[in-house]
Amino acid sequence: MPEFTVLVTDDDQDIRDGIEIYLKNEGYRVLKAGNGLEALELLEENEVHVIVLDIMMPQMDGISATFKIREQRNIPIIMLSAKAEDSDKIHGLSVGADDYVTKPFHPMELVARVKSQLRRYTKLGTYQGKQATVEVDGLILNQEAKELSVEGEAVKLTPIEYKITELLMINAGRVFSINEIYERVWNEPAYNAENIVAVHIRKIREKIETDPKNPRYLKVVWGVGYKIDK
Repeated sequence: MPEFTVLVTDDDQDIRDGIEIYLKNEGYRVLKAGNGLEALELLEENEVHVIVLDIMMPQMDGISATFKIREQRNIPIIMLSAKAEDSDKIHGLSVGADDYVTKPFHPMELVARVKSQLRRYTKLGTYQGKQATVEVDGLILNQEAKELSVEGEAVKLTPIEYKITELLMINAGRVFSINEIYERVWNEPAYNAENIVAVHIRKIREKIETDPKNPRYLKVVWGVGYKIDK
């Protein structure tokens, strides 16, 4: 089963945490935001497959966030609201939501709605899954075969080296901090990660760069992190 990511957006932390528990038990990766602005920021940085979005939130409410999301994305949106009137449901659906759940609700009902939206999105919608290959300049990453080539020459990477390279190539142009790289690749909280990540970066450079000390592909942004340019 592929890993799907659900973005849970609600200004009530207890609700966010409760939904997260049930979704993680079903095997989903969960991101959490406290308002619409935080949700939009997470969408820019992550591949998200379903959004659970409360209507009444500070800074940016769910209706406004839906408008912004629909300008560029067709991700399924499930709205949450304490309002049960039909007019509110119609309004939420009319601005671009795909489903509507009224509080209070049983978490398993929401999980069932998430599963339903994912089925529609992945089988009938616009979701294409991961690209088979990712190309950045002379780098070609085959995500199905887990292989990398540089200017047509195959490069043998360890699993960790591959994951770091994949992360940076898929998000080409974006700078990742050392802690971000560690948490994404090792899937655990970063603690004293500088040396560990630096060693792997050095090994990757030795394999993909003609001159590792003056890298063409894998570059450092001093004081910030690493990136692969577009």
